Amino acid sequence: MPNRCSWPGNDKDYIRYHDEEWGIPVTEDRRLFECLCLEGQQAGLSWITVLRKRDRYRKCFFNFKIKRCAELTDDYVDALLLDEGLIRSRPKLLSIRLNARKTLAIQSEFGSFHKYICGFTLGSTAKTIFEDQSEIPTTTATSQRMAADLKKRGFKFVGPKICYAYMQAIGMVNDHITSCFRFKELHDEKASR
Repeated sequence: MPNRCSWPGNDKDYIRYHDEEWGIPVTEDRRLFECLCLEGQQAGLSWITVLRKRDRYRKCFFNFKIKRCAELTDDYVDALLLDEGLIRSRPKLLSIRLNARKTLAIQSEFGSFHKYICGFTLGSTAKTIFEDQSEIPTTTATSQRMAADLKKRGFKFVGPKICYAYMQAIGMVNDHITSCFRFKELHDEKASR
């Protein structure tokens, strides 16, 4: 069994997410939008709660197609409040529609959401080296700048902690601890590009 970060524990869904997704650079706008929305749904909850509901979110929000999410009606969102497969918070569900509209504006301004997001780290994965999970911060100056800019543009559920969790998820930082097998793999993948 490989050595990995401690946070997945023995949960098979968490382990799969850790091993196959977390920290791998994401470049596609739709996936970047999905990750940002799901991190926002996590506010006040644990990530495993959202992860277990992710497939239902994908179904209800049309696989996070940005334009489709931007066109959701109030009635549609209100109907989702009855869906036990989602986190039934009207502000959180409405934030997906609002953030889709704001993402479209960013795409128009920057050419892609990816180009905009990469601007916060100048297009590279931030170098982090942590030996223990307790060393990993919950916010950084970069996540604070990202949160401030997204809020200025009208996004919701994008505080500095959410933005840092987002940066970790989409590979803007490699926060696998150094003894985790994924730390070296992701470091080696980046070096070979």
